[in-house]
Amino acid sequence: MTTTPQPIKIAILAMGGEGGGVLADWIVDLGEHNGYIAQTTSVPGVAQRTGATIYYVELFPAEQARRDGGRPVLALMPLPGDVDVVLASELMEAGRAVQRGLVTPDRTTLIASTHRVYAIAEKTAMGDGRVDDAELLAHAARAAKRFVRFDMAAAAEAAGSVVSAVLFGALAGTGVLPFGRAQFEATIERGGVGVKASLKAFGAACAQASEAPAADTAAADTPPEPAAAPAAPRDPQVAALLQRVRSGFPADAQHLVTEGVRRLIDYQDPAYAALYLDRLDRLARGTDDGGALLRAAARHLALWMSYEDTIRVADLKTRDSRFTRVHSEVRLQAGQQLAISEFMHPRVEEICETLPAGLGRWLARPHAAHRLVARMAREGRVVTTTSLRGYLLLWGLARLRGIRRRTLRYQMENARIEQWLDRIAEAAGHNPALAAEIAQCQRLVKGYGDTHARGLANYQRLMEAVQRAGRHLAPATLRELREAALADEHGKALQAALARHALA
Repeated sequence: MTTTPQPIKIAILAMGGEGGGVLADWIVDLGEHNGYIAQTTSVPGVAQRTGATIYYVELFPAEQARRDGGRPVLALMPLPGDVDVVLASELMEAGRAVQRGLVTPDRTTLIASTHRVYAIAEKTAMGDGRVDDAELLAHAARAAKRFVRFDMAAAAEAAGSVVSAVLFGALAGTGVLPFGRAQFEATIERGGVGVKASLKAFGAACAQASEAPAADTAAADTPPEPAAAPAAPRDPQVAALLQRVRSGFPADAQHLVTEGVRRLIDYQDPAYAALYLDRLDRLARGTDDGGALLRAAARHLALWMSYEDTIRVADLKTRDSRFTRVHSEVRLQAGQQLAISEFMHPRVEEICETLPAGLGRWLARPHAAHRLVARMAREGRVVTTTSLRGYLLLWGLARLRGIRRRTLRYQMENARIEQWLDRIAEAAGHNPALAAEIAQCQRLVKGYGDTHARGLANYQRLMEAVQRAGRHLAPATLRELREAALADEHGKALQAALARHALA
């Protein structure tokens, strides 16, 4: 019985701009310069996190082909259960490879970066649509014969290179290909572009991958982060707020409450954070459920009180930290200039809500001034925040934070928050579990513009159902209704769920 020689089969899953094509070319060049026949193909993705592409490489020994009397027939695409090595530039891409059946426990070495670039579906979900990283890691570890992973984006950043060079180094470090490190490095040198940085990234990744155990099945490699030191603010108002958290709230809720205080000081001022604590105090006195309601309320109240109005958006877009982050992400070099253009489309409603309450209500009524503003706001506009004019426009809007409490939007949101808190407090008196579910309904109210309007409409329908059902509403039913609302921003799934429970 004879065994037909098989090519080495390698699949690369990468997103646009990560050098997946360069990595595939390196592997082809590596093979061809070391006695192998090589073939590469690619299947580009469409509009998925800048376009996720599958590159496929097959390597076959040229000497074996000569002994067989011809050239091998190599495949154009990977098949489930028939891949030797999978390289994934990001953790979700590793998950996609497993889902497609490209990774098998009897054969495949999976090499993947553990950093995340969130998918469009994760970003646009009404609720928290993120896939759990720990589950992805565990699933990939079970599916692969060997799973080598670490944060390759961080390694590339440290070396001033890109993920493809790190993946190439990890591939060399695993020893799954019949080539030595010198042959890998010679391939990079033949490329002639960014050689120094690529070799640095390659070397660090090669060393890290070579140290990974052969039977690597652990769910995670990251050591636990040390506990943060207690905050010691210099501002006496902030110090008083944190002392109030430590003395007035249970230990298992203090972290959430402290983060809420920090968020609201950043959003408005210490007095606004004190209002947040006053509201939580009111809830804490009204229930004794082991702290579950308090923890839910602490998180969602902080989120609601830091609603995204035009002032907040302008503030975030003109912060130094944002410009620094963008400079880092695009790797701005000395002598280069960066222009940041923001597409902004405030609706007439948002313009009214940014004004003092009386003026905003007047402008919101149908008359000539309203029609004129609506006509001007019909089309969006591009604001270049790296220009003096564009920056000063948003900077000035952000400075309106001082009058936020007098705006129409503040009064509207404040009334909604108080009504929400009243419902929670009422339910807590007879059913703390239901009160916690009501607290989590705030997840529907987020964003700005049309997103906020649709989420608020769904939230209000849920609250009408809560009021209609009264004490007879089961916590599980409200949870089901909320998940239906989060599954469909247009409310069709929610309408069906309400009808199913006779609450429509």
